[in-house]
Amino acid sequence: MMWVIAGLAAWALGWWLNHVLSHRPANRFTRLAVPVIFGLTVIVVWECIVRGFDIPTVLLPAPTQIAVRFAASTGILWQDFVQTAIKGALTGYILGCGAAVLLAVAIDRSPFLKRGLLPVGNFVAALPIVGTAPILVMWFGFDWQSKAAVVVVMVFFPMLVNTVQGLQDTDAMQRDLMRTYAASYWQTLFKLRLPAAMPFIFNGLKIATTLALIGAIVAEFFGSPIKGMGFRISTSVGQLSMDLVWAEIVVAALAGSGFYGGVALIEKAMTFWHPSQRGRA
Repeated sequence: MMWVIAGLAAWALGWWLNHVLSHRPANRFTRLAVPVIFGLTVIVVWECIVRGFDIPTVLLPAPTQIAVRFAASTGILWQDFVQTAIKGALTGYILGCGAAVLLAVAIDRSPFLKRGLLPVGNFVAALPIVGTAPILVMWFGFDWQSKAAVVVVMVFFPMLVNTVQGLQDTDAMQRDLMRTYAASYWQTLFKLRLPAAMPFIFNGLKIATTLALIGAIVAEFFGSPIKGMGFRISTSVGQLSMDLVWAEIVVAALAGSGFYGGVALIEKAMTFWHPSQRGRA
């Protein structure tokens, strides 16, 4: 009963602190403090609920149990992170996004490609990953190459659609001005259209960060060497080692958040002139 009371008290305290901060002027401190307080409150309440109601570990381990297992398994977690996030997700992300930008430029040059490829791209993007992943694993083998191929398929078409849309974002007056300067297509592309498309491109890149890690993890469920986040989650569930499963989930969440944050920082540095970046501390 004491654990339940402690959980309610933690929730009330976190609610009150965030209520106070939400009424203060918005600045870097408040924007950082509010999600941190909320996250810590959820963790404390989670701990209190698990201990107060004596929930079995196989159903839901407490955060302290997950932290202990995390600390004891750093070697395994690092090995899995390198296999899945670096070799599979990051490689596929770079290949898929890079190919999408190049094809978007080709589509922009050719109305025929635009009418022919974009509908096909939308169709392929709608295919379920659980259906395409086993096929790509059989084609490219059980190592990280097949995971990178799955990631390429997942990130390619969202990135393609965003880039094509961005390249069309300039208005007629801007294009007419470039023509009055006798600018070639490539000069117009690099000096006007690509800079104007950067917000759209970074939207695609940020969407792709989450898709990349998900794709690599899911692909490992269908075949993997004896390492990788998806492999570890799959085998640990079978062994009822739920604390290790949650430790892998924590690694995936940290990796995905860091990946997204890194792209967002690059976006802020490269599109500081855009209205969406104005007013941000």
